[in-house]
Amino acid sequence: MSEQITFTPTRPYLARAIYEWICDNQLTPYLLVDATQPHTDVPLQFVKDGQIVLNLAPHAVHQLHISNEAITFSARFGGVAKEIYVPIRAVLGIYAKENGQGLFFDPSEYADIEDTISTANEESQQKAETTKKKPSLRILD
Repeated sequence: MSEQITFTPTRPYLARAIYEWICDNQLTPYLLVDATQPHTDVPLQFVKDGQIVLNLAPHAVHQLHISNEAITFSARFGGVAKEIYVPIRAVLGIYAKENGQGLFFDPSEYADIEDTISTANEESQQKAETTKKKPSLRILD
């Protein structure tokens, strides 16, 4: 019997490496995002054809975090601060603005991988909602 071994996707590791390479070369990192993916939180007014390009330059974003599950940061869009959440499965590419060098990913890489984090979050949220007490007011004399 052969047991199939499952590996974690390479996308988050490669995205971190390419981001670092772009910054080390004093270039501007751009992130190409599929804004139609579930749980993606980006400014919709800038989405074109279901995609958005985000500037990840260190001077343009605050608290950038590239984890194995998502890329998160805050940035200003039209002068308004917004928290950005991009699931790794929604990352289509990361490249340098100046020369286009970078890495683009196979959109089907995550097709067979269940979004376990979202499922766990939804389950815990449902559990919290069912155990919540109804608010009540008491008049004190």
